Amino acid sequence: MRKFLKMLTSRLVTVSVLIFIQFVIIAFVALLPGRFFAIYYAVTIVIGFAFVLRIITRRENPGYKIGWIVLVLLLPPFGVAVYLVFHGNTASARMKRKMADINGRMARAIALDDGGGAVRIDDPTAKKQSEYIKNLASNPPYSDCDVRYYPTGESMYDDFLAALRGAEKYIFLEYFIVGPGSMWDDIHAILLDKARAGVDVRLIYDDFGSINYLPYNFAKTLEKEGIKCRVFNRYIPLIYPRLNNRDHRKICSVDGKVAFTGGFNIADEYINRIVRFGYWKDNAVRVEGRAAWSFTVMFLSMWEYFEPSTGGEDGYAPYKPGSFPEFAGGGVIQPYQDNPADDVATGEAIYLNMIYGAKKYIWITTPYLVIDYQIEQALCCAAGSGVDVRIVTPAIPDKPMVFESTKAHYEKLVRSGVRLYEFTPGFLHAKTFIADGEIATVGTVNLDYRSLYLHFECGLWMYRSAAIDDVKRDFDELFGVSREITPEDCKVGLFKRICRSLIELIAPMI
Repeated sequence: MRKFLKMLTSRLVTVSVLIFIQFVIIAFVALLPGRFFAIYYAVTIVIGFAFVLRIITRRENPGYKIGWIVLVLLLPPFGVAVYLVFHGNTASARMKRKMADINGRMARAIALDDGGGAVRIDDPTAKKQSEYIKNLASNPPYSDCDVRYYPTGESMYDDFLAALRGAEKYIFLEYFIVGPGSMWDDIHAILLDKARAGVDVRLIYDDFGSINYLPYNFAKTLEKEGIKCRVFNRYIPLIYPRLNNRDHRKICSVDGKVAFTGGFNIADEYINRIVRFGYWKDNAVRVEGRAAWSFTVMFLSMWEYFEPSTGGEDGYAPYKPGSFPEFAGGGVIQPYQDNPADDVATGEAIYLNMIYGAKKYIWITTPYLVIDYQIEQALCCAAGSGVDVRIVTPAIPDKPMVFESTKAHYEKLVRSGVRLYEFTPGFLHAKTFIADGEIATVGTVNLDYRSLYLHFECGLWMYRSAAIDDVKRDFDELFGVSREITPEDCKVGLFKRICRSLIELIAPMI
C-alpha cells in the first residue's frame, strides 16, 4: 500500500495527470456544443481539411502524417487543437535555430582534428555511408583508433570504472537514465574524488528518462558537491511542443582520449545487479584514440545548449588533447550523432544503407520494432533478394503496448523471409546492426519512431574493425538462447489483430 501511494504521489504521475487535465480542457472547449454547434462543426471540418492539406505537404515521415490526418478528420475541433499544440511532434523553431548554430560550431570544432589523415575504404557502399556521416552528421572517419566491444553491461563495467579513475582533466557523462543503486554509488564516489582533485566533472541526464529514479533537486545536490550537472528538457505540467524531444544519448568521455557509448544507462538493471524483466541484455563500445574527440564535442555541444558559448568553436579547443594514442590495423570507425532539430534522420539513413547494402546477411538487435513502411520494405526486399535478414527482439517486454506494436510487424516480415527471434532469458536493450561481417553499428538508436525522429541519439559506425568479429560472435550466441518466430506464432485472433492495428495507427504519436 505504501509503495502504491508513493507511486500516486510521484512527480511522474502528478505532472502526467496535470497534462491530462489540460487535454480534457482542450477537448471540452473544442467539442463544446451550443446554439450554433452545427455551424461551428461545419467550420471546423473545413479547417480540418485545410490542416490535412497542411499535414500532407509537410516534409515529415508518412507515419506521422497518417496518424495526425486520422485524428484531425475523426475529431476536427479536438484534432486541430492538439495538432496546433504539438506541431506534428517536431522540434520547435526556436530549438532548430539554436541547434543549427551549435551544430555549425560543433562541426568546426571536430574539424580541429583531421581524422588522423587519409582513411581508405575499399567497399563503394561503405564509402558512401562514411561520406554521408561526414557530410550530414559532421563526424569524420578514423583509422588509427582502438575499439573494444562489450556484449553485456557487466562485461563493460570494470573498464568503465577504470577509465573514470584514470581521468586527469575531465569526465563528461551524458545519459538518458541515471538511477540510484550500487552502480551510481560506485560512479558517484569516483566523480566526487575527481571533482575534489580538480578534475572538471560534468553530467547531463534527461529529466523524463530519470523521473522515476531521481528527486527534483538532484542536479542542485551534485552542484553543491562540485559536480556540474544539467537536466535536459524538464518534464513540467504544461503541454508544449518539446515534450517529446528527449536526450536519449549515452556518452562517457574521459580527457577526450577514451569514450564509451552503447545501450547502457547508469542504473543497476543495466549491469544485472537487480532483476527487471529477466536478464537484461545490453552492449557497449569503448573507443580510444582520435575518435573519442568526436564524442567529446558531441557532449560539449549539448552542454552549450544549456550555456551558450561566447567563444564559438574556439571554446572547444581547450578540451582537445595535445596528442592521441595511435593504433594500427583497427579498421575504420566513425562516431555519429542524430538530433530532431536538423530534419535529417541520420540514424535511420545509416540503418537503411546497411540493409540495402548487405550482400550476404544483415543481423539486427532492437528492444522495439515500431517501424514505418520504408524500413519494413527495406527488410522485406533484402530478404526477398536472398540476404539473410535476422532481427532479435525481447521475449519479456518493458512496455506491453510497444511490445504489441512490435508483434504487429511479425506476420509480414516472416512471410517475406525475415527471420525473427525473441530473446527468451529476458529483456534485450541492445541496438546493433551487423552486415556481412564487415560493417556494424552500436549505439543508442532504437528501431522506433521516437529514436529515429524525436530523440537526440548517437552511435559508432565501424568498417572492417576487429571489434566486428566480437559483434558477430555475440550474435551467434544470441541466436542460441533465442526462440525463432514461426508463421504459426504470427496467427492471432480478430480482437488482437484489431488492437494491434489501432496501436500501429497511433505508434508515431505516442
